[in-house]
Amino acid sequence: MPLFKKILIANRGEIACRVIRSCQRLGIATVAIHSEADRNALHVRMADEAWPVGPAPSAQSYLNVERILEVIAASGAQAVHPGYGFLSENAEFARRLEDAGVVFIGPPQGAVRAMGDKIESKKLAVEAGVSTVPGYVGIIDTPDEAVRIAEDIGFPVMIKATAGGGGKGMRVVNRREEMAEGFRAAASEARSSFGDDRVFIEKYITRPRHIEIQVLGDRQGNIVYLGERECSIQRRHQKVIEEAPSLFLTPEVRRAMGEQAVALAHAVGYHSAGTVEFIVDQDRNFYFLEMNTRLQVEHPVTELVTGVDLVEQMIRIAAGEPLALRQEDVTLTGWAIEARVYAEDARRGFLPSIGRLTDYREPTGPGIRVDSGTYEGGEISMYYDPMIAKLIAYGEDRAQATARLVDALDSYDIRGVTTNLDFLGSLLSHPRFASGDISTNFIAEEYPDGYDEPTVDAQERELFAVIAAYVRAQQELRARNVHAGDADSPWKLLKRAGQGG
Repeated sequence: MPLFKKILIANRGEIACRVIRSCQRLGIATVAIHSEADRNALHVRMADEAWPVGPAPSAQSYLNVERILEVIAASGAQAVHPGYGFLSENAEFARRLEDAGVVFIGPPQGAVRAMGDKIESKKLAVEAGVSTVPGYVGIIDTPDEAVRIAEDIGFPVMIKATAGGGGKGMRVVNRREEMAEGFRAAASEARSSFGDDRVFIEKYITRPRHIEIQVLGDRQGNIVYLGERECSIQRRHQKVIEEAPSLFLTPEVRRAMGEQAVALAHAVGYHSAGTVEFIVDQDRNFYFLEMNTRLQVEHPVTELVTGVDLVEQMIRIAAGEPLALRQEDVTLTGWAIEARVYAEDARRGFLPSIGRLTDYREPTGPGIRVDSGTYEGGEISMYYDPMIAKLIAYGEDRAQATARLVDALDSYDIRGVTTNLDFLGSLLSHPRFASGDISTNFIAEEYPDGYDEPTVDAQERELFAVIAAYVRAQQELRARNVHAGDADSPWKLLKRAGQGG
């Protein structure tokens, strides 16, 4: 079956740009959608055509299903890639596309619905023989009922929203006296975030690691797993650093996790790319957490260690092509680490920083990949997630990948907004990260009072400014083939400056 001639990307930012790049390589025309705030965004510039879908707020633009359907019809797009977030796990949107004769580049509606409900997904996991966290698989109505269940399971426990995701609607309760407040807080946050205040309870695993398995399945029933991603470096349940493979897993545990992830995917008739997330205790016992029925933010690390373009595979699968990949063909080569670069002030509680990027230069070098959705002069808007880019480094081993990523963070030039670059560098340079002694509690344990970058005195700042000016001048002159002996070389300019002439 031929691939699509035109695909609409129902998203924005770096993931929209990422999908467009794969489409361009495959010779597929692309349609971008944009809000009023994003009319000059990079994904709009990259696409073959772009259509407005509404005002800046997401609810009136990127979540405006009726308007997006109008654009699909007017543009003649044959398929829609939803990226992640927004409509990517909206089964009703997938149904509307099917009714309109448009292909949804993602999993079947039934799988999206089943995995979108945490209680239903856990029941399906149990039936499929997947290891699950001890807990109560059912809706809990009152704090008193929650206390009884928690005492049966044993404290500490985790209260979780059944419709949750992204760390919303979750509370750890260590003893019965904390239950009433934890229950109310989790239900309230779930209601405001998802419009659904139902919660359930699981045993809380102390010092857990968050490790997920990437699966890929076609419409013919073939499903493979593409290794794991270690996502344990998190802040308030939001991933910060991801890597593949995991330093913690043995080949035997990796195989067992992969086989269980595939079993769950088969149980829901899955096709397309998806991720089965597990928590893993210190004895390498693993337990099903949830299944994300979409492309993950951290998918690049899997692409780099497997050589598989996941976006391309999603497109081919949606077009009806069978997987050309079998499980025995999957190999993990080298190491990849991703850092999420945000416009936020790590010294002020990670408050978002909005504004125009007055300077923006991405790092380059061996093994460096930057998935970004912005450019110099672009805006970081108050209306959307303030992620600037995903910076990924690949190396022969973990040490080389880490060193390359730290160097790339140091050379990333972003001005006009405050960023978390220094915080990311601090994480990657931490002795515990180097040793692999990490868990989802790592940031809370090592930065209990938040992050405060080292202070720099006035003399050091002046020196750094001179060095930065020199490096930038050297890069610009090198581009013009200016050499050290030339009259205007940075070497001579600096020498003159030092001599006062």
